[in-house]
Amino acid sequence: MTLSSLTYRDAGVDIVAGDDLVERIKPLAKRTMRPEVMGGIGGFGALFALSQKYREPVLVSGTDGVGTKLKLAFQWNRHDTVGQDLVAMSVNDILVQGAEPLFFLDYFACGKLDVETAADVVKGIARGCELAGCALIGGETAEMPGMYPEGEYDLAGFAVGAVEKADLIDGSRIMPGDVVLGLASSGAHSNGYSLIRKIIELAQPDLDADFDGRPLREVVLEPTRIYVKPLLALMASTPGIVKGMAHITGGGLTENVPRILADHLTARIAADSWQMPRLFQWLQQAGNVADAEMHRVFNCGIGMVVVVAEADADTAVAQLCAAGEQVFRIGRIDQRADGEAQTLVA
Repeated sequence: MTLSSLTYRDAGVDIVAGDDLVERIKPLAKRTMRPEVMGGIGGFGALFALSQKYREPVLVSGTDGVGTKLKLAFQWNRHDTVGQDLVAMSVNDILVQGAEPLFFLDYFACGKLDVETAADVVKGIARGCELAGCALIGGETAEMPGMYPEGEYDLAGFAVGAVEKADLIDGSRIMPGDVVLGLASSGAHSNGYSLIRKIIELAQPDLDADFDGRPLREVVLEPTRIYVKPLLALMASTPGIVKGMAHITGGGLTENVPRILADHLTARIAADSWQMPRLFQWLQQAGNVADAEMHRVFNCGIGMVVVVAEADADTAVAQLCAAGEQVFRIGRIDQRADGEAQTLVA
């Protein structure tokens, strides 16, 4: 018996579809370009010439994914927001050390490539890069038959930024009496979605019902807010004003704020200093979730924490609000007592 000539497509990989996706991506990536980018999409490696504005540049990198929020995107066939989530998780992370995001690369993996779905995802990635001011400089699309269930994919992203060595922010200047500011989140961002999915499964809400003017499913999938431009502008206008920042991701307030505090310090956060958004109120009620668990799993409405001196608090609040952020004074830094937690939310 003579075996017919096999192709890669017979094995489940469609090279033509991959090429089509690259052509769809090119104009999206072009909108995110910066002057330092050398070349375009399609090369073996992405080239970026570091700006001469830095005297002693320190490169800061971050990588992340979107977690099980993707499962809801699959179930609800909504793929145009998770790309922004992907960018946000990395650029917000490197921002907290004072870094300006320079470029971003993505990794999209699936069992069978659906060009329309992949293009929707990349639209979100490009939108996130525009919001962060960084270039979508390259990436990888991997079609791997048998690795993923039909209709599903995985996402990962990688951001590189730069900061002047003298301007690195590491929390070392934080001291008792400093003010803790909280910047409002846009929703659950990209954390706690295993619990969110469990609550939805048990509560069986009407996902299309009005929820503060939008269907609940849209509120749940609201993309992660990107804080890059307002905070970089604040740091540029008033050098040294920001003593520390914490991106409130997995671990919530109680586990992320301690990452920028010296051992002898604690952050006392007043839970009544901002109103927990309705989404979190619903999640807590529908899931019968304890306060401590809410603060450990979700951002509860605070997506970024910024620590400044008391004398600088009004300036920081005014400038961030003028840039479109909703800012709350949520607490203060105190000397830590023996055995006391480093962040107390009460």
